[in-house]
Amino acid sequence: MNLNPPKLDILAVAVHPDDVELGCAGTLLMEKRNGKRTGVVDLTRGELGTRGTPELRAEEAARAAAIMGLDARENLGMADGFFRNDEMHQRLLIRAIRKYRPEIVLSNALEDRHPDHGRAGHLISESCFLSGLRKIVTHDDEGRPQEHWRPKYVFHYIQDRYIQPDFVYDITPVFEGKLQSIQAYSSQFFSSEYGEAEPQTYISTPEFLDSIIGRHRMLGKMIGVPYAEGYTTQKMIGITNFEAFIQMDT
Repeated sequence: MNLNPPKLDILAVAVHPDDVELGCAGTLLMEKRNGKRTGVVDLTRGELGTRGTPELRAEEAARAAAIMGLDARENLGMADGFFRNDEMHQRLLIRAIRKYRPEIVLSNALEDRHPDHGRAGHLISESCFLSGLRKIVTHDDEGRPQEHWRPKYVFHYIQDRYIQPDFVYDITPVFEGKLQSIQAYSSQFFSSEYGEAEPQTYISTPEFLDSIIGRHRMLGKMIGVPYAEGYTTQKMIGITNFEAFIQMDT
């Protein structure tokens, strides 16, 4: 048990183990290179997945965490497929947000092919807001009252469905690391090492991984770099100078 959990700069929250790897692992790797403290909170164990087991998925998540160099990763154990955006689940997530006190939260998309993704996106967004309310009382694992905390930004990564991003993040220097974090889930994605006689799924074919690579190339092309990840935001983004912009060659 970690009695003094690290304060994180960036916390990625995802409903399924492997959502973060697909959606924002490149950003986490880049922010780690920039000296930031990063972590992941998975809401469920992904126990309804067609392939593998929750135990194997946990092992794969640990391998992916090592590849991404995370400072923390935990699973809240919500019910895969059956969690709700209600007070009980919001309080569970608020405890985690107050535990890690992130400046920025990266979240599931607000709408996507998998209904869990959109439901989780709204749960995460609302919990981040509620976490900043002083009169919502929560306690840590030792029963001590937690201080209120509201992340400065919540950014939603793009998942299966294409959503026009509000901004994109150049992940070219770490793209191979991102692919390695995805491939850590050999039970879920195409892998010659996973020999279990289980059915093929939407995400276990070679073509699915090809589509992920193509998506990141397309997002990179928008800003003149090889690979990028895209995000939407419900909050206006401000800058202090124009040097923050990536300049495309003309």
